[in-house]
Amino acid sequence: MRDFFLACSTSPWLRERATRYGFVQRAVSRFMPGETPSDAIGAALALRDRSIGAMFTYLGENVSDPAEAQSVTEHYLDLLDRIRKSGLGAEVSVKLTQLGLDLSAELCHANLKRIIEHADPKVVVWVDMEASNYVDRTLELYRRARAVYPNVGVCLQAYLHRTAKDLESLLPIAPAIRLVKGAYNEPAGVAFPKKRDVDESYRQLAQRLLAEAARQRGKPVFGTHDLGLIEWIRKAAADKRVDPSSYEFHMLYGIRAAEQRKLASTGAEVRVLISYGSAWFAWYMRRLAERPANVWFVLRNVV
Repeated sequence: MRDFFLACSTSPWLRERATRYGFVQRAVSRFMPGETPSDAIGAALALRDRSIGAMFTYLGENVSDPAEAQSVTEHYLDLLDRIRKSGLGAEVSVKLTQLGLDLSAELCHANLKRIIEHADPKVVVWVDMEASNYVDRTLELYRRARAVYPNVGVCLQAYLHRTAKDLESLLPIAPAIRLVKGAYNEPAGVAFPKKRDVDESYRQLAQRLLAEAARQRGKPVFGTHDLGLIEWIRKAAADKRVDPSSYEFHMLYGIRAAEQRKLASTGAEVRVLISYGSAWFAWYMRRLAERPANVWFVLRNVV
């Protein structure tokens, strides 16, 4: 089922047709509050009332026109202005292929630089990680940005075989790392195909990040909805005497909302990723691939 939905995420034919159906749009609304920045900010304000932070991402990837990359950059600059005016302190997460990485590394770097410089120094600009063929270029651009700006972080994917080495190579620059399991369709030679192996990789990487946090070198962020894994991380952090304010949990809007609130109520730092925009199809298919419970939610909307 996971492979099926990941294959669907790359199908232009299916994207064109599925997005026309009302039941699909209704199902998607569980995971995103709307398509506009105002929708996203409204959802973030409601989360703030429950002591939950927010992070925004404008959906889209793999732009093929420099003008489109420029337009996306301008969109993020406007979003950062809105964040500043709202007083939210929300963060943003950007995909480098949406900023022109497929066109030119220099173009992408220039657009990323504009976004980071426009952000409040206390607002982290996260560089999202995409498919495995983008890892080297993504990390290279992250290192260039991190050498100048302290308020930039990068996402690493636990299911890739290479991630442990990538993490070690980044530790000397005291990075902000958001660790996720991974949501792209990768061959077994590139990524662990079995969940138990991905989970074990995640735990090992989390241990390494917490060890650095104990030395106040870098800030780890754990992107997961796995409640057992979350409790394991909290215990490991306590064992290493890592202050709860020194690390965060990132979760997705609309997924396990009750657990998000409960976790925040215990004093954990929780931030919810709020996605918005019209280019939601590929992103939505990857969300279905991640958790079977998401599929059953869609089926309940169909029948």
